[in-house]
Amino acid sequence: MQAEIVAGDPESRIRIIGVNETGQEAYNDLAVEGNFAPWLQDADHTAWSAWQAEWRDVIVVDAENRKVAVFNLFEHSLSDPEDYAALRALLLGAAGE
Repeated sequence: MQAEIVAGDPESRIRIIGVNETGQEAYNDLAVEGNFAPWLQDADHTAWSAWQAEWRDVIVVDAENRKVAVFNLFEHSLSDPEDYAALRALLLGAAGE
């Protein structure tokens, strides 16, 4: 999705990154295998706690890093065109694009 957004608007401010939960460091290699999105390790529960994240949540933040939406990938599949479009619309809306 990141590549699609940038291809459509090279000046887009949208950046998709992954943040792994504290205590799940052993799975970092699996999470990044074949993926090109940046992957960060939450080392002290800062991000997950601040955003009240659950596993497979996509936390959409605005330009000030305020949480504006949550899109859970257990509840929504990106292989479903409607779910994919909904997440894309959330990202574009949060970025004002």
